[in-house]
Amino acid sequence: MDAAVIVVGAGPAGMMLAGELRLAGVEVVVLERLVERTGESRGLGFTARTMEVFDQRGILPRFGEVETSTQGHFGGLPIDFGVLEGAWQAAKTVPQSVTETHLEQWATGLGADIRRGHEVLSLTDDGAGVTVEVRGPEGKHTLRAAYLVGCDGGRSSVRKAAGFDFPGTAATMEMYLADIKGVELQPRMIGETLPGGMVMVGPLPGGITRIIVCERGTPPQRRETPPSWHEVADAWKRLTGDDIAHAEPVWVSAFGNATRQVTEYRRGRVILAGDSAHIHLPAGGQGMNTSIQDAVNLGWKLGAVVNGTATEELLDSYHSERHAVGKRLLMNTQAQGLLFLSGPEVQPLRDVLTELIQYGEVARHLAGMVSGLEITYDVGTGSHPLLGKRMPALELTTATRETSSTELLHTARGVLLDLADNPRLRARAAAWSDRVDIVTAVPGEVSATSGLRDTTAVLIRPDGHVAWAAPGSHHDLPMALERWFGAPLTG
Repeated sequence: MDAAVIVVGAGPAGMMLAGELRLAGVEVVVLERLVERTGESRGLGFTARTMEVFDQRGILPRFGEVETSTQGHFGGLPIDFGVLEGAWQAAKTVPQSVTETHLEQWATGLGADIRRGHEVLSLTDDGAGVTVEVRGPEGKHTLRAAYLVGCDGGRSSVRKAAGFDFPGTAATMEMYLADIKGVELQPRMIGETLPGGMVMVGPLPGGITRIIVCERGTPPQRRETPPSWHEVADAWKRLTGDDIAHAEPVWVSAFGNATRQVTEYRRGRVILAGDSAHIHLPAGGQGMNTSIQDAVNLGWKLGAVVNGTATEELLDSYHSERHAVGKRLLMNTQAQGLLFLSGPEVQPLRDVLTELIQYGEVARHLAGMVSGLEITYDVGTGSHPLLGKRMPALELTTATRETSSTELLHTARGVLLDLADNPRLRARAAAWSDRVDIVTAVPGEVSATSGLRDTTAVLIRPDGHVAWAAPGSHHDLPMALERWFGAPLTG
């Protein structure tokens, strides 16, 4: 084996996965077709859930001061995400290129081997490992690993080579995205519906303005190169009446509303994550965030299987948990597309939803869906409100220091948090201490909405989700530990 895991694609999902695997002590090689990052930024900022993910790995400080906001939308209808009590605010205007840079620096700092200018030509999964043929700067060669993960985007060569089924719907329209200089435009941060289509305008750092243009009735094109700037400027003028042809384009791109998802996230020793597994209309900026969260769900599980502490049954849970998340992602982006890309015939529906969003429960439901904060995994039955959900940030005092539940997850290990100084509980978990940190602590202030009132113990997975809690879980602690962390140590 040249590495335990080969990751194909050095975008946000690939870099996040590489870092997660290195935290698990797994040797990883990342193969990237491009010689260097393009500097283009399809995604901007990150959602509240990704803010939590970056915080739990200690990555967030790398971004410095981040502009945040509670303002968001669902299909162009404004929602105040402040209705989600205790949640992080979403980061705004952080270009995807900046996110990729920080993730790459984090992953390489942990020892990930990033190889740019290396294109995967073919792959073979023989049941004992995966062999890939690669064309690199010095010619063709082969590499072999125990597992291969495709994080190589919507046109994934890994997905095609491994024969994954990718059902869904083809694009029915084309939209333009451009970052431009030398023009002043009125901000239209939430897509503005016009008689002929939709436009969006947002300021970016460095005097750059981002525009998105969707001219209704424009058929999708199979483009090998980006559209020209005059195509974008002409569409803008037809929709708004304004001439912006004199602006300087920084970069121009086109995208459609194709919606597809693979039927399985894993086939043998080949696994998919991020846009390789699902493509959709980029409504609400969910694509990059879901991809990063795919990687966080997969990394610790794949690491445990490679290290021999867990069986492939744990790896199967990656598909069962994240395929369901991807399915809801496709559903909500399709719904949003109907709302802000359709014509006046949909205005009655927009009006009804605008009324419904005024109800707190509806606003919380839609905000949770778009932000990813609604995600709950099946970790077993019980009455505790946090089972399967992410552990909220909790200030803690141990015998030696002040810390937090978030800081305890920096190393991507499991955490058993004993909040009632229960020696018997700690003794029952001792056989998993090589994989799970057992921490006795006094909690700080616990809010009424945190779900932690009267909680005496919590088992937290490396991805931050609660796998067991007391009181409230209907299965005992050793059963939960074995399910998520493998067999206990013996002898």
